[in-house]
Amino acid sequence: MKRFFYLVVLFLATLSCEKDKETSNNNPYLPNYSFEVNLNMSFPQYATLQYPSNAVYVNSAGAGIRGLIVFNAGSGNYLAYDAACPNQALSDCSTMTINSINAKCPCDDAEYSLYTGLSAGKKYPMKAYRVQMVDATTIKVYN
Repeated sequence: MKRFFYLVVLFLATLSCEKDKETSNNNPYLPNYSFEVNLNMSFPQYATLQYPSNAVYVNSAGAGIRGLIVFNAGSGNYLAYDAACPNQALSDCSTMTINSINAKCPCDDAEYSLYTGLSAGKKYPMKAYRVQMVDATTIKVYN
């Protein structure tokens, strides 16, 4: 009887887990590249990352699709996103700019939160990358 009960619970749990078919983690506008970039926050161009709620644009060769937006979310938590607009095909206007704690896409004026990578009413979030603290002043961003 216990075995039957566990099978019924497992079956019901499987039915209750439905995938969202409208949104996918695979963004058709943004290709998936592998890269690795180390940012030394003792260098002037990255020094503002030492303070919470600050972001920098990194435009070095091989860093993402359109460069990176790296954000200090506080408490030693760093977030990195691609600077390519996630809901636009790649074009001349599809590189986002930093606007305080948001990133703005000039193609459609959509603003994305750097805390979440989301924008109200948009299907795809900003493309997030992995961030690792190498030491007290260096972070590694990679995909």
